[in-house]
Amino acid sequence: MGYPVIFQIEDIYYPALSAVGVPVNLVAILILSRGKCGLSKCISCYLVGMSVADLLVVITDPILTRVGQIYFRNSFLFITPVCRPIKYLGSAATVVSVWLTVAFTCDRFVAICYENLKTKYCNEKTALAVIGTVSVLGFLESVPWYFIYEPYLTIDNVPRDCIFKVIFRTSPVWAAFELFHLILTPCVPFFLILLLNVLTVRRILVVSRVRRGLRGRSNGENHQDPEMENRKKSIILLFSISGSFILLWMTQVVNNIYRRMTDTRYYNSFTDPRYITESTSRILQLLSSCTNTCIYVLTQAKFREELKNAVKYPLNLIVKLVKS
Repeated sequence: MGYPVIFQIEDIYYPALSAVGVPVNLVAILILSRGKCGLSKCISCYLVGMSVADLLVVITDPILTRVGQIYFRNSFLFITPVCRPIKYLGSAATVVSVWLTVAFTCDRFVAICYENLKTKYCNEKTALAVIGTVSVLGFLESVPWYFIYEPYLTIDNVPRDCIFKVIFRTSPVWAAFELFHLILTPCVPFFLILLLNVLTVRRILVVSRVRRGLRGRSNGENHQDPEMENRKKSIILLFSISGSFILLWMTQVVNNIYRRMTDTRYYNSFTDPRYITESTSRILQLLSSCTNTCIYVLTQAKFREELKNAVKYPLNLIVKLVKS
């Protein structure tokens, strides 16, 4: 039996994702933190928080776990006292990243659909409080994962690798926790983001129709609506981030539901379609930790300008040094 195709894909994909994921999230954090992208402080706070969480996901999962398994299998990364906290941090970072996306979607939903609550809820102070609360709760919710792993084997009195304890497969308590975790992340966020986007779209269509009617009666002709134009940037950003999340997490959500309904815990081989589906869902899910910066570049003109300035700055320094 040859080397499975899915492994060949992962051997290329995860190092590439790691090489791209770290710099793009760092760039997003640095540029958004400057507050010169034409976005409100509230939006900037959420985007920075999401980028920090995504960066932690990239470090703990693709880099320390996936790439480590492929190229550094015998390194210290797979000593049990090391790989256990890595797995915990990866789970916690994923939970925080997902729920910050939900928080951002809720914030934009309130800003667009409930203007009377906008000044009270959609501000920097509330955003920081929400980010802090989500982060703390996300790390607390993932604490049990730290204790469910045990060494796979011991070499020279050194415990190596992390596998689930037998009790994880037999205990109803752990079964309940696993089900709770899967419902909490990503099932509830997925359907919540989908619902909020549908309601937001409906609200935008209703408001646009009403405003066009009012402006048409008052002016007798069509003109651009300044208020709707000002909202467009925020709306495009919201739908781009939410749409990307929904598309990239869809396979993971469907696969989780299927596994629970069929009680699938083991696979016949690495070519089993169910295993390939699970691997593909993981690949797409981790890609979501690198897409937001691309979305900013495509949808935000001032972000593109700041990125150009950031790229030009070291080049200008080099030119000045050469000339001098």
